[in-house]
Amino acid sequence: MSVNAAATSANTEIDLSNILNTDHPFWQVIRTVPDFPKVGIDFYDITPLLRSHVNAVIDALLATLPEGLMDEVDCLGAVEARGFVFASLLAGRLGKGMILLRKPGKLPPPVANKAYALEYGKDTLEMQNNLPPERVLLVDDILATGGTLTTAYELCQSADHTVVGALVLLDLVELHGEFPVPVYTVLKA
Repeated sequence: MSVNAAATSANTEIDLSNILNTDHPFWQVIRTVPDFPKVGIDFYDITPLLRSHVNAVIDALLATLPEGLMDEVDCLGAVEARGFVFASLLAGRLGKGMILLRKPGKLPPPVANKAYALEYGKDTLEMQNNLPPERVLLVDDILATGGTLTTAYELCQSADHTVVGALVLLDLVELHGEFPVPVYTVLKA
């Protein structure tokens, strides 16, 4: 995802403000930024949570996972960019390793890459493709249209990793379709 995740857009007929679960205390910290990165898109800025609520966020992410799931996970698939933050914090707490899914040109070869569409443009993800197969839990900040997370899933699958699920802080459920593995989330909008 980009720096923040899109909540609505000018060409979307869904008014997410009517379905936000504002009961969770994290919503009091999350900031809505109108017309960013372009006019007609409202972004949920979750970075204030990283300034003052890191332990609570990691506790909440772990609480969403079914009991025993982390026993099946070899490593976390960290999706650029804020997925790196959450995956690093989780990996440190759990003693798990990470696989990085990055923008082009950031990883040493050999790499596999895949282009995908965003709500407001195009992008590409890369990952090292010479790693031994592992059971992976994908980690990202926000699931919006699903392009980035789906691409991360497909890259892992093409490298013979088994993706057991995806863990995100915020799922914008109305902006994406079905995901091929379970998605575990703290907040839904």
